[in-house]
Amino acid sequence: MVKFPDHYCKQHYEHEAEYLASRERWARSHDKHYTHKYNTVTRNRDDTKRKQYNFYRTRQWSHLRQQVLERDHYLCAYCRVQGIITPAKTVDHLRPIEAFPNDKANINNLVVICRQCHALKTQFEQKYYGCGKENTPTGNKPVDDIKAISRMMRS
Repeated sequence: MVKFPDHYCKQHYEHEAEYLASRERWARSHDKHYTHKYNTVTRNRDDTKRKQYNFYRTRQWSHLRQQVLERDHYLCAYCRVQGIITPAKTVDHLRPIEAFPNDKANINNLVVICRQCHALKTQFEQKYYGCGKENTPTGNKPVDDIKAISRMMRS
């Protein structure tokens, strides 16, 4: 078995750099293909929401997203704390930008999340922070611990 985050055992570790370089080349060549329709869904928005979602169309977000995907090795952080390895390519804010707009570009506030966990986390944010359409902010203190968030969103 190979210990996370390595991809090769000690015997074949010399192939690690070559593998990472090939992944990076592939990611660069396919980036436009995957992000072409990223966040193009029309939502019910007011001016505040429009400004929040415009952030996802910036070069800054594109670079942050790629850094987080590579940092977390394209694995869901919420599944990983449960001992499950799930590939993912969505980057999510630990603290939702609706409740904490100043943390939207903080790389320490970003994690990789799979589709199933993202749906659970969205429901958790709506209840805990009061995010979403027709909800009122609750003013609850932010939770930054991934284990705690994972436990709370599954209960």
